[in-house]
Amino acid sequence: MSSLRSVISLAAAACIVGAYSAHAQTPAAPAAPPPPKHPIFSSPIGDIQISGHSELGLSVNPDSPANNANFGQPFTNGANAFRMNQTMLTVEHDTDSSATGFDYGFKFQTFYGTDARYTHFYNELDRATNSPYQMDINYLEANIHAPAMPVVSGGSDWQVGQYATPLGYEVIDATGNPFYSHSYIFTYGLPYKHTGVLGTFHINDTVDVWAGWDTGVNDSLGSKGVNNASLAHGILGFGLNNLMDGNLTLIALAHVGAENPTGSTTTVNGVTKAFNVNSALREYFDANGTYKINDSWTTTTEVNLVHDDVYKVTAGGVAQYVSYALNDQWTLGGRIEGFADQIKNGFAGFVCNNSGSEDATDGGRGLVYSNENTKNPTMLSQTTYCGNVNNGLPANITYGELTIGAAYTPPLPLPGTWGLTIRPEARFDSIIGGSAHVAPYNVSNKGVGTKSNQITLAVDALLAF
Repeated sequence: MSSLRSVISLAAAACIVGAYSAHAQTPAAPAAPPPPKHPIFSSPIGDIQISGHSELGLSVNPDSPANNANFGQPFTNGANAFRMNQTMLTVEHDTDSSATGFDYGFKFQTFYGTDARYTHFYNELDRATNSPYQMDINYLEANIHAPAMPVVSGGSDWQVGQYATPLGYEVIDATGNPFYSHSYIFTYGLPYKHTGVLGTFHINDTVDVWAGWDTGVNDSLGSKGVNNASLAHGILGFGLNNLMDGNLTLIALAHVGAENPTGSTTTVNGVTKAFNVNSALREYFDANGTYKINDSWTTTTEVNLVHDDVYKVTAGGVAQYVSYALNDQWTLGGRIEGFADQIKNGFAGFVCNNSGSEDATDGGRGLVYSNENTKNPTMLSQTTYCGNVNNGLPANITYGELTIGAAYTPPLPLPGTWGLTIRPEARFDSIIGGSAHVAPYNVSNKGVGTKSNQITLAVDALLAF
């Protein structure tokens, strides 16, 4: 926990200094007009918009690990491999947030690619194939805008169905992220999706309140769509808009629920025993703020915490993003992050409990694979996956990463709303602090890590249509 407190303290100080210096800058000019709308088709329920994109990428690891995997980067885990991460299609009918009465819409978003291995709902398409290329649903929801009422002067907006989590700065949709690779926070410290009902209540132009119920982290519906029998899950939080002349936005959300799979056990003082998974809560907390300093500079700070009540383990960290718009074609960016993880009471840590190169819902089944070629659960090895440690894993491991990248939009004569963005990046991952002897990177032929750091060079191309 000392590592986690240090990371959070340093980031909090950075936020204060950054916000103070940013406030002294010239206010940003009005935002540029939005791009042309995507194809729209008329229907009995109103206009329906169709859009999409494809993301293809390459990640180069000079170490060439034997398991062909970049540890800590599941979504870009293919070392020296070319991947089609996602081809995403969105069909939607937006609601009118300014409507004085009720308004209705929907959103359906599906995608195919290697990213889908990690984002499935439990028992929903997650066993359709053993191929690394899989299908997934990101949104399948009805949308409702309700008019203003006492206390809620701006009305409210509702999501009913399946939807990506509102927690966190980074998202599943690649077009919403600044870099090709993902942060540790996004990968290990947050839910991906939910099935339920979520309301956003616009108290006024500044304050939004979020509240909703769902079936759990990455859970679907019915007895086969969830990993335990608990109905106690939900989201609560708030957002602050239009701060500092409209240049600062803050959002803080929590998801609380019973997330451990049926049959889970805990080990205390050498004694292993089962516990009531339906009453054992896990809490996710995430807050992020984005400040537009001026037309060129933008900063975002994210603070994350996740805690499991039964295992009494806590993980989380801080990520700092900065971007600089050099011109109409080039945007430069950086991300620095620390993520502290605990190993305790039979719990191998949030990073180690991630399913490696297999589907993320395996974590909901209590399965942890050491590499993508391991299909037999009897071959699972916590130590193999978490690193080469002579005397067992320490109680705390702190992961750090620094990513420097750019987004380039070449001036090509593309048709209609089509667009191309190319994003090169260089990333350095390392075990930091007192756990520096842990070596999860560069897995050898023996199936154990050999290094406490890793360098990757990657590039992706986003073709939007």
